[in-house]
Amino acid sequence: MSQPLTLYIGNKNYSSWSMRIGVLLKEKDIEFREIKVRFDSFSPQSEFKKTILAINPTGTVPVLVDNNLVIWDSLAIAEYLAEKFLERQLWPDGVAQRARARSLCAAMHGGFTALRNACPMNIEAKLPEVGALAWRDNAALRADVARLETLLGESLQRNSGPFLFGEQFSIADAFYAPVVMRLQTYALPVSATLLAYMKHITNLPSVQGWIVDALQEHDFRAFEEPYRLEHTVNP
Repeated sequence: MSQPLTLYIGNKNYSSWSMRIGVLLKEKDIEFREIKVRFDSFSPQSEFKKTILAINPTGTVPVLVDNNLVIWDSLAIAEYLAEKFLERQLWPDGVAQRARARSLCAAMHGGFTALRNACPMNIEAKLPEVGALAWRDNAALRADVARLETLLGESLQRNSGPFLFGEQFSIADAFYAPVVMRLQTYALPVSATLLAYMKHITNLPSVQGWIVDALQEHDFRAFEEPYRLEHTVNP
């Protein structure tokens, strides 16, 4: 008998990779069971690593389990879901549009290193001071945000929004949802176009649900937050 999909994730407050797939499944109304494996550390001896390594050989999240099939890496999971649930239209219509959407996902999946490093996802925090210092001192961060403006701005303009490929939420939007969280947490300066897109993404029920869960964790992980002291965490 077929079992519901199972998605293994990390802390919702910190795990941007997990957020991509969690939001995608919720927004496309795909039934799944969610199992959170708490970040304690990423050393080989950590409970997180031992638990996830027993499920997949990379020891990372997210991991999707579909009966006997185990899929890791958010891009591979998204592609699998798109093929399994064709009727849900996870990619946009048309060969050219799907190619553009995959290009945007690949750009996020393998790039924006400065933005990732300078502004780790931390949904419960408000860190405009950290963001202002990073923006002032980190030219690579400013370059990443400029590239983000170009990529997303072009797609929103071409497809007339409100999503990256028109009226329908797609995998591309799921991949950029964690970036929206980063821009918001660190109050990085962005254009009115990007601000409007951010507002639209954060108002989605799937994203709102993820944020609510993240805020309820109250699970400060010092190794995830080298840029601030524990006493600055919001209650």
